[in-house]
Amino acid sequence: MKFMKLGTRPDTFFSTESARSVCTEVATDLQILVGNCLYNLHKFPLLSKCLLLQALCAESGCGGGDNGDFIELAGFPGGAEAFEACAKFCYGITITVSARNLVPLRCAAAHLGMSEAADRGNLAAKLDSFLASCLLRRWKDALAVLHSTRHYSAPLCEDLGLTPRCVDAVAELIASPAAMPTSSSTSTSTAPWWAHDVAELGVDMFWRIMVAVRSTGAVHEKTVGDALKAYARRWLPNVATAKDDADAIGIIADDDASSVRTKQVDTRRHRLLLEKIVSLLPGDKDAVSCAFLLKLLKAANILSASPASKAELVRRVAWQLEEATVGDLLIFPSSASYGETIYDVDAVAAILDEFALRHAAAIAPAQAPALSGSPDEDDDDSPAPRRSGAGHRRSRSAESVGFDGGARRSSSAAPVSQHALVRVGRLVDAYLLEVAKDPNLPVDKLLAVAEAVPDSARPEHDGLYKVVDSYLKAHPEMGKSARKRLCRVLNCRKLSEKACSHAAQNELLPLRVVVQVLFFEHARAAALSSAGAAGDHLPSNIKALLLSKSGSEQEDDDGAAERGAVDEQRLRVLASGASPGDDWSVEGLRRAASKIATLRMKLEEEDDDAEFVRKAGLSRSASLRFRAFCAMPAGNPKRMLSKLWPLTRSVTADRH
Repeated sequence: MKFMKLGTRPDTFFSTESARSVCTEVATDLQILVGNCLYNLHKFPLLSKCLLLQALCAESGCGGGDNGDFIELAGFPGGAEAFEACAKFCYGITITVSARNLVPLRCAAAHLGMSEAADRGNLAAKLDSFLASCLLRRWKDALAVLHSTRHYSAPLCEDLGLTPRCVDAVAELIASPAAMPTSSSTSTSTAPWWAHDVAELGVDMFWRIMVAVRSTGAVHEKTVGDALKAYARRWLPNVATAKDDADAIGIIADDDASSVRTKQVDTRRHRLLLEKIVSLLPGDKDAVSCAFLLKLLKAANILSASPASKAELVRRVAWQLEEATVGDLLIFPSSASYGETIYDVDAVAAILDEFALRHAAAIAPAQAPALSGSPDEDDDDSPAPRRSGAGHRRSRSAESVGFDGGARRSSSAAPVSQHALVRVGRLVDAYLLEVAKDPNLPVDKLLAVAEAVPDSARPEHDGLYKVVDSYLKAHPEMGKSARKRLCRVLNCRKLSEKACSHAAQNELLPLRVVVQVLFFEHARAAALSSAGAAGDHLPSNIKALLLSKSGSEQEDDDGAAERGAVDEQRLRVLASGASPGDDWSVEGLRRAASKIATLRMKLEEEDDDAEFVRKAGLSRSASLRFRAFCAMPAGNPKRMLSKLWPLTRSVTADRH
C-alpha cells in the first residue's frame, strides 16, 4: 500500500487530563473543542491555513486565552483524530497519508477550508494530487479508498468527488487487463479475478461499479454474470434451498419484538440487494445460468420483491427454460400465500406463459397469438378449449400470479428447437409429478401448468398420465366432474402400450377415459391385424378410428390434417406385411367399431342424470363388462372383442 509523508517537524503534541496541547515556547491562545477532546493551540499557524477558523474567530471574537472561551466544532468529519492530523499539518509536523486515512483527512480539510484560497500548497490540494497520481492507479489502494467512503458523510464525499472518482477508477482497472494483480484470489474458479474484492462492497457501490464496467464495453457479459453470482453468493441468504430459510429473513416472526424489527430491516436490505442484482443482469442469453435465475426468483418470491423484478426474472427464465431442472422449479410460496401449498405453482405457470410467447414469436412472428385476453371459463360440461396455432392454451392463473410488471412481452424471437421443446415438456411433466403429491394443490392450478406447454412439446403423454394418476391418488375425495376435467389433458392416442395397459386397469380413472384408451388401443391392434387384407386400400373407417380426436383435446384442423397424414403413412407401411386370409375381417372391424361407438355414447349419457340409470341398468352392466375386459390379455383382438360383442352376423349379411 502506497503512502505519503507531509511535514518535517517531529510530533510535539501531548495530553494533559482531557486536553491535547502542543509543546512550544509560545503560550497557546486558541481553544477548540472537537467531540470530547479540547485542543490548546495557537491562532497563527491554524488561521493562516483554515478559512473556517478565520471566520469563527472573527465572528465570535473569542477562542482562547485565560477567559475559558473556546470554539466548538460539532459534527466534525473524521472526529478528533482527523482534526489533529490537520492541526499537525498546519504546524509542519510530519503526518502519514495512505488509502486508509485519506478520505477522513480530505473531508476534514474541506470542512476547515484548507484550500488554495487560504494558502498555496494547502492540505486539500496535496491530498487530491496524491489520490489521482498514486492511489487510484493501484487496485488495492483504489478499493481501500472506496471502502473508507462508506464511513463518512455520503453527500460530502460526493461533493468532493471522492466516490465518483474511485468508482470510475475501479471500473477502468477492471476493464484493463494490465491491471490484474499478480496474485489474485477468487471465491470460485469461474468468477473473474476482481469479483471477490468487489463483492465486499456495499450494494450501492457495487451497483455503481457494475454500471460503470458495463458502460466501458470492454468486459464480456458472461464475466459480468459471474461477478453477479459471486456477489449474490456473498450477501444473499440461502433462501432458495430450504423452506426453513424463511425464518432467517423475517418471513416468520418470533415472540421477541426487537428480533422482529431486526429481521424486517434485514428483509428490506436483502430485497434492495436482490432488485439491484436483477437490474444488472446482462442481456446475453448465456451470461447467467437458468439455475441462478431461478434461485433469484425463489429469493424474490420469499422477500416479496417488486413486481417489475419478478417479471424480469420470469422473462429471463423463460428465455432459457430448457436448461432448468425439477429442483430449480420447486419455488416456495411468498409470505402472502405461505402455508396454502407446498410450492408456488403460479410462478411456474407464469414462466410457461412467457415460454409460450417466446415459442409463438419464433414460429409465427406475423401471427403471434394474442395472450392478453381473459382466461377461459372452465365448467364441467363445456367442450375442450380451442388451442392457438402454436398449440398453446393460456394459463388460467396468469392474471393472478403477481408477476405482472407491466405489459407482457416476448423474451426473444430466437427459434426454439424441437429438442428444446421436448426437454421443456419432460421437465414440466416431472415437475407436475412432484407437485401433484401436494394434497392442498387445486386441480385448476395443476391444469394451468399442464396446458401451458405447447402440444408439440409432448410427443407422448406417458409422463402426463403419471401426473394424473399421482394426483388422483393424492386426492381421493375428488368428484366425478373434477376427475373428468383433470383427464381432459390426456391424449389417449399418445399413450404407450404400457401406459394403456395400466390405464385400462386403473380404477381411479373415469370410465369414459377407460373407453377412450381401449378404443384407440384396440383400433391400432385391429389395424395391425388387418393390414395384409387391406393392403394399400385400408378402409376409411379404420383410418378414422386412428385419426379421430380424443375427448381430452380439441385441435386446429391444420394440426389434425398434418398428424393424419403421418398416421396414414404409418398404416400404409404396416399394411404391406400381413396375409389376406387373416381371421379379422374388414366388416368385422366395422361392426366392432360401431359397437364401441354405441357403447361410448351410452356411457356419456350416464354422466347427464339418473335417467340413463333407470333404463334397465345398462350403465352398470356396461361398466362391469369393460372392467372385466381390461383384465384380459391383449392377444387376439377378434377373440377379445367377441367376448363383449359376438360376431354372429356374416359378412354377406352385413353388406345387405
